[in-house]
Amino acid sequence: MAPESRTLKERLAPLMHWDTGLAVALVAVAIFGSSVSSQFFSSYNIFTLCTNIGDLAIMALPMTLIIITGEIDLSVASILAVSAETLGALWTHHWPLALIFVVCLAIGALAGFINGVLITRVGLPSLAVTIGTLTLYRGLANVILGASTVSNFPSPFNNLGVTGFLGISWLSWSVAIFLVLAVITGVVLRRTPFGRSLFAIGLSQEAAFHAGMRVKRTKLLLFVLSGVVAAAVGLLYAFELSSAGENIGIGFELQVITIVLLGGVSIFGGKGTILGVALAAFVYAGLRSALLLTSSFNENDFEVVSGGLLILSVLIPNAASFVQRARALMRRGQMRDRRKLLALADAEVLDRE
Repeated sequence: MAPESRTLKERLAPLMHWDTGLAVALVAVAIFGSSVSSQFFSSYNIFTLCTNIGDLAIMALPMTLIIITGEIDLSVASILAVSAETLGALWTHHWPLALIFVVCLAIGALAGFINGVLITRVGLPSLAVTIGTLTLYRGLANVILGASTVSNFPSPFNNLGVTGFLGISWLSWSVAIFLVLAVITGVVLRRTPFGRSLFAIGLSQEAAFHAGMRVKRTKLLLFVLSGVVAAAVGLLYAFELSSAGENIGIGFELQVITIVLLGGVSIFGGKGTILGVALAAFVYAGLRSALLLTSSFNENDFEVVSGGLLILSVLIPNAASFVQRARALMRRGQMRDRRKLLALADAEVLDRE
């Protein structure tokens, strides 16, 4: 009986996986969206949905790697802003676009390097450091361009927000880029020693260090990568908006973290999948689109939903982990009780003899 029950449990295990739940949630969101409005599956709405989520999803990839190692980066939206506003400022001074791209990516790398050094070399907590640099980099962005808005970029780039990828009307450039990068990141995370080392660092930094892993160097590299990706997204986002101006990308950092945690990445590190993050991104975007298509929701209302999703994405996995630990303790307690009963029975038999 027991082997059969274990086999059934093993068969049902994949259905209980977080990624499976997200896939079901995505189908539910699609059904809900189509019931709310016939426009939900229109080419225009899907393109808008993709445009809105693509930039966030791209930034979620390095954020996933950082959180898996037990750290966090709240400065990504501010780095995006510095990059976008540097683009605007240099373009007004007639710099060539190729050189502007190099400068903006270098700024992103430097911003990420500063975060990484303060965290890995100085030993400061990543939460405190990136809250500080969030404000610092946002202030620098506002100084670079001030209250001005730049919108006269070349037409091939200005059209990124209104034309589909390679002529596909419903597929935005940002989502197409995200899908390619997600496959690459997923392979690196699951199929390479470097990727496996990230999980080891997140589970136990000390054990990973004693196993010969370069913990500090790895984390520093991830923060630099996060800065470069945020800067690249800053360029892409400015082109999608056809403008670079003040307060660009405000609030993106919390949306990125919501997507990552909703994707099943543990806030404590050591657990997560790129597939989960990708599914979470589309669940998030689909739910937002569906709710905004109703007459009773607006952007401010969705912030409440987004905050609720962030809380639930932390609460549910931890509650499940607590239940698993409680069951394990109960099983160990039952085993101890059985051993005690067996010992008493043996002692009674010996006394009778």
